[in-house]
Amino acid sequence: MLLNKMNPSIKALSILVSILLLSIFFDPVTPLLSFVLTIAITFILGKISFKNWILLFSPFLFMAIVYVWSSLMFPRVDPGDSIIWEWWFITITAEGFQRSISLGLRVLSFASLSLLFALTTNPINFLLSLMQQCRLSPKIAYSIMAGYQFLPLIKDEFEIIRSAHRIRGAGRTETFLDKIKQIKKYAIPLLASGIRKAERTAIAMESKGFTGDRNREFYKEISVSKRDWLLLCLLIFIVLVSAFTSHKLGYLTLYKGEL
Repeated sequence: MLLNKMNPSIKALSILVSILLLSIFFDPVTPLLSFVLTIAITFILGKISFKNWILLFSPFLFMAIVYVWSSLMFPRVDPGDSIIWEWWFITITAEGFQRSISLGLRVLSFASLSLLFALTTNPINFLLSLMQQCRLSPKIAYSIMAGYQFLPLIKDEFEIIRSAHRIRGAGRTETFLDKIKQIKKYAIPLLASGIRKAERTAIAMESKGFTGDRNREFYKEISVSKRDWLLLCLLIFIVLVSAFTSHKLGYLTLYKGEL
């Protein structure tokens, strides 16, 4: 059961259900175990680069650290909380520390699930699956596909325009206002080029008989098999086992709007 070969829509549903189920719990053990097991599934069943995963995971790790730090520095102190450390305006309680760690681990667990989907899913196959299984309008899907294909072209055109400005001595900026003006010089040609490309693409699609009808045939069929549902069962099982382990250890807590 390789993640890269699974139906993208079922995979997205599995991730969404897991995140919603995981958001019910607010203790450090449940998201920690889910985070570790999700990473294990990602690298065992998915063909992805560890270096690429670390690169994309780093912003989420920084975000989790910021959440933990802000929760510790500005805690919610309730009557009866056990104070661990107090200095000047900083008061750290056992309950506040647990809430902070729980919040940070929730971010990491959500990030690991999101990366599992993002790094093992082909965007084109995902859109085809949305059209075939979820009845997404072909007009919307093919518009997104066309925009996705334009991104590398826009990047190349941006480099060409910037190089042309530098050759003519117009690429140097000294003040912030000059940088704003330079963005306008880049944006207008890129916008005009994008509009021309969109018009040519629309004309080409209409000339080949594209009407946007939902009941159409596809060159590439995205099917659904029984093994696609195994990921949903596996991820739900992981969250429930993590919650059960947390309950046995005495940490299980439901989310009640804590921040």
